[in-house]
Amino acid sequence: MSARKILLLGKNGQVGWELQRALAPLGDVVALGSAEADFRNPAQVREQVLALRPDVIVNAAAHTAVDRAESEPELARALNATTPGAIAEAARSLGALLVHYSTDYVFDGSGETARDEDAATAPLSVYGRTKREGEVLIQERAGAYLIFRTSWVYAARGGNFAKTMLRLAKERDTLTVIADQHGAPTGAELIADVTAHALAQTLADTGKSGLYHLVAGGETTWNGYARFVLAQAQAAGVALKAGPDAVAAVPTSAFATPAARPLNSRLSTERLQKTFGLVLPQWQAGVERMLRETL
Repeated sequence: MSARKILLLGKNGQVGWELQRALAPLGDVVALGSAEADFRNPAQVREQVLALRPDVIVNAAAHTAVDRAESEPELARALNATTPGAIAEAARSLGALLVHYSTDYVFDGSGETARDEDAATAPLSVYGRTKREGEVLIQERAGAYLIFRTSWVYAARGGNFAKTMLRLAKERDTLTVIADQHGAPTGAELIADVTAHALAQTLADTGKSGLYHLVAGGETTWNGYARFVLAQAQAAGVALKAGPDAVAAVPTSAFATPAARPLNSRLSTERLQKTFGLVLPQWQAGVERMLRETL
């Protein structure tokens, strides 16, 4: 029996990089980046997928520059909606399982409770609207699929919020960080590992196909996240000008941005945990691990 062929799109992103490792035990992974698969051209990407004839397609490519998307809505739509829709068509005609990633930005961020997968969507930004459009196209066009909505994604590789806070804390006496946005920092490593686990189960039982929320356990604010990072750094002996107590709390309104941010990014992961027999770790565990690699 020949090995299963897995096509990974968006191999160089935070999640894509981790997926190269996590998917490897499940089959032969063909990994493409934006240089090889141009998401500005949906028809071309669809033809590439059809020519490769994968058994599984994992799409980790997206337009994730939230503020820039406001000034380039056509590009955001191509990357987040139109091309994923074209990939879904190809997946259906090949009988391939499609995995795709979405975001907490499909919600309006109101309220204080964690939203489940059936909650009404009402995106506030071009990024959120195009990601929601992508979800709908996949649900309409794909056969078996897994869509994972996630939030506050970070990785040890490349830039991230924690690294920015550490750099600023070495340069400044005080930091000012938003304290009214709530969510769970979620590691790319965790997303990739859960994807591989859920993918293996869904290949055996397509009844598990569907939309799931995938975030780390617990919740914090960007301010709480910053304080946690600086406390960990101090404990590790890093010399900082600004320690955790020098992080001032401000509202979102203190920073003007082109795209509106949801204040409530809490997502309920009950469906994911129940369906796939998983326990998701608290957000602090992943951030601690990332910091140990970074520091």
